[in-house]
Amino acid sequence: MRNKYFTSLPLAGLCASLILSSCGDRQDSPAQPNLEVTKEVYGVINGREVTKYTMVNKHGMRAVVMEYGATLVSLEALDRDGKLADITLGYDSLKGWLSNTSYFGSTVGRYGNRIAEGKFSLAGKEYLLAKNNDPGGIECHLHGGKVGFDKVFWKASVTQKPGAQGVTFAYRSPDGEEGYPGNLDIKVTYWLTDENELIWEAEATSDQETPVNLVHHSYWNLSGDPSKPITDHTLKLEAEQYLPTTIGLIPTGKRESVISTPMDFTSEQRIGSRINDDYEALKFGGGYDHCWVLRDGQGVELAATLYDAKSGRKMQIFTDQPGIQFYSGNFLDGTVSGKGGMKYQHRTGLCLETQKFPDGPNQPSFPNSVIQPGETYKHTMIHKFSIGQ
Repeated sequence: MRNKYFTSLPLAGLCASLILSSCGDRQDSPAQPNLEVTKEVYGVINGREVTKYTMVNKHGMRAVVMEYGATLVSLEALDRDGKLADITLGYDSLKGWLSNTSYFGSTVGRYGNRIAEGKFSLAGKEYLLAKNNDPGGIECHLHGGKVGFDKVFWKASVTQKPGAQGVTFAYRSPDGEEGYPGNLDIKVTYWLTDENELIWEAEATSDQETPVNLVHHSYWNLSGDPSKPITDHTLKLEAEQYLPTTIGLIPTGKRESVISTPMDFTSEQRIGSRINDDYEALKFGGGYDHCWVLRDGQGVELAATLYDAKSGRKMQIFTDQPGIQFYSGNFLDGTVSGKGGMKYQHRTGLCLETQKFPDGPNQPSFPNSVIQPGETYKHTMIHKFSIGQ
C-alpha cells in the first residue's frame, strides 16, 4: 500500500557557515541562524554570464543549481559516519556542462522521454519534431529535441520559506520551438529543506493545446564514489506494472505485471542481481531503461526507495506523477570525463525520473499528457535523504 507524503518543514533556520567540515556532521545538530542562498558566476556563454546558486541546510547538506538547463550541478549528502560527498554525476566546469549529452542533472522538456517517430497529432494536425535518438536503430524524439530545455538559459530568482531555501527558474518556450505548438511559460523551483529533502517543483501554462512532460534527470550514485557501479544499490519501486517497449524503446501501449520477472522491484532488490537476465525487456534496453506504472490516483506519494548499504545513504522519491523511469546508466561507457576527471563507466550512475508515460501524445490509453489553454501543468518530485539500516 502506498503512503501519502505530507511535508512537515520545521521553523528552524539554516546553517550559518559554508564550511562543511564544521557544519552538521550529525543529522540532529542544533539549528543555526538562517543562511541566504549564495550565488556566483560559473562561466560565460556567448558573452552571457551563467550564475550558479548554492543552498545549505542546517545539517550541512548542500545543493548547487545553475541557470543553464535549470540544472542540479551537485548534491552533497551525509553518510552514516557524518561525512559529506557529492552523490550526483556531472562536470566541474561550465564547459563540461555545455557538452552534456547524457542530460546530467538537467530539466528536460518540452516532453521528457521518447516520442515515436518524432511526431504526434493534435486536433487533426500533425506536428513534426527532431529525431535525435535511435535505440535499436529506430529513430525517435528524445527529451525535447536537439535544443531542449536542458540547453537553454533560465531566469533565476532566490526564494525562501520556513525550513527551506530555494531557487526558481523561469523560461518561455516560444510557439514552434523544436516543433511544439504554443507559447509555454514554465517555472521550476529547487528547494533544499531542513528535513534533508531536495524538492523539484515544475508548473507550466500554454496559450495553445500542447503536450507537456517536464522531467528532472539527475544521475545518482549514493556511494559518493562514481568509480563504483550502482549495481550494488538496492531499489524498491511502488509499482506492480511496467510498460513493455519495442526494440526502439517506445512503449507498446500495454501494461504488464512485474511479478516473477526481473522487472519486479515491489520488494527491495539488488539492482545487479537480475540486470543481465535473458529477458526481452532487458535485452532491448541494455539493462533497465523502462517506465514503471505508479498509480491512477492523485497526490504526492512514495514512488521509489534507493539504498547503498556501504555508505548507509538512503533516498526516497515521492511524486504526484503516474510513472517513474528507471535507467541504470547502460549507455555510460567511459568516454565522458566528469567531476574530478572521472571517466564515468558502465552503470556508475542511475536515474529515477518521475513523469508522464513515454510517447504519451501518441497513446490514447495512457494518462493525459496534453494541456489546454488556461490549464496549469504541475509536477512535484521530492528526494528525501536519510541513513538506512
